[in-house]
Amino acid sequence: MRALSPAAAIERRLAEFRDDPRSNAGSLIVSVFGDAVLPRGGRIWLGSLIRLLGPLGLSDRLVRTAVFRLVKEEWLAPQVQGRRTDYRLTDGGRQRFEEAARQIYAREAPAWDHQWRLLALVGDVPAPRRERLRRALVWQGFGELRSGWFVHPGADLATVFETLRADGMADLLPRLMPMVASHARLAQSASDEALVGASWDLARLALGYDQFVARYRPILAALARDPKPSVEDESAFLVRTLLVHDFRRLLLRDPELPDVLLPAGWSGRAARSLCGELYRVLLRPSERHLDTCLWLANGETPAASGIIAARFGRMPLRAVAG
Repeated sequence: MRALSPAAAIERRLAEFRDDPRSNAGSLIVSVFGDAVLPRGGRIWLGSLIRLLGPLGLSDRLVRTAVFRLVKEEWLAPQVQGRRTDYRLTDGGRQRFEEAARQIYAREAPAWDHQWRLLALVGDVPAPRRERLRRALVWQGFGELRSGWFVHPGADLATVFETLRADGMADLLPRLMPMVASHARLAQSASDEALVGASWDLARLALGYDQFVARYRPILAALARDPKPSVEDESAFLVRTLLVHDFRRLLLRDPELPDVLLPAGWSGRAARSLCGELYRVLLRPSERHLDTCLWLANGETPAASGIIAARFGRMPLRAVAG
């Protein structure tokens, strides 16, 4: 089979996204805000957002509808500038993405202190509120050991509470008992691995990582074969957006278990390595595209801050500036 050129490999991924009826415009927009808009001040004019996402097959109407829904869900907030409107992440939305960013852009998972973080829901809570809490904690990587009992190997429980508060669940915090527990390892007792197996579906997550690698490895390989790797600025931005979006969606289900609790050959490691390497290749041209296409309502183009330099490990700032 003839190897794909960088342009052909990129276009194949873009076409797959455009043809996927399951694509969620709102979720993609959150990824764009966290990855591209947040490092440039956190605001963008709606017309600029429509322009950036149009090549992915998102119509003007679809973007507007998704943005208005995100405002209603308190992810975004409008800022009127004359006859135009900027949108920014709310404090809660920013906190949620910054929490996710610690996973997305990390070079590797943190070391484990061999202690489990537990949250127990105490007392009777109406079913709709219990389900909202369950979804919020699963979003933060917790596994549900049994009804009302949630477990995580390394979550910062204070940060978890603050995130729940920002998500409008402050009334449930007095019903949650946070605990830190060590495995006593008595004879014939359950193992840490058994706890993992009861709380998370790692097989399903591994399949998702395998599909991620299969989707993006051809693009990185095509760029690596090119003696002078080049990619159009707009294409670089579009692929970078989908790369981060797809990786973020996987991490929403990933508790980031320490290596000692993961099966041999865990595909999440290959996915993280691939994501970081491709992101670095795409960064300069994608930032050039944002320099020309990311506008505020007043016509200004905010410059990128240095926070992107630390993504996926240390990255020289000159590589970002292009």
